[in-house]
Amino acid sequence: MGKISAGLLMYRMVKDEIEVLLVHPGGPFWRNKDEGAWSIPKGEIEPDEDLLLAAQREFQEELGIKPAGKFVSLGTVKLKSGKIVHAWAVEGDCDPTTIKSNTFSLEWPPKSGKLQQIAEIDKAAFWPLAQGRMKINAAQATFLDRLQALRQKA
Repeated sequence: MGKISAGLLMYRMVKDEIEVLLVHPGGPFWRNKDEGAWSIPKGEIEPDEDLLLAAQREFQEELGIKPAGKFVSLGTVKLKSGKIVHAWAVEGDCDPTTIKSNTFSLEWPPKSGKLQQIAEIDKAAFWPLAQGRMKINAAQATFLDRLQALRQKA
């Protein structure tokens, strides 16, 4: 079985326009990448972990914010890597400039023997849907389309 991740797509309404909260991965590989590099806050699930609870845990770990509200399933997408991502939308607001991401160890530069602590997420921002579609990983753009369809029904 391939890897499975779960995440939350926080959104807010600003003058009848949907804005989505996306995160940019930390570390040297992602430093100069922008369009197509952003993501919903997500992470791999633990064995036998509830998918929605995993999505909430990952959101809190990556942003330092405890998500709250009504969680609405956005279904799944399959990434090029084969990973399956489950996502939920939640209406909310936060100040993305105050995120406090968890960190991981990375040998950098490669084969240097030097371990550095790298923030999993180096920045977060709210984007209007059109801009969000340009920023987000192409496979995850489906979540933005599904959110827009849900909001149009509301």
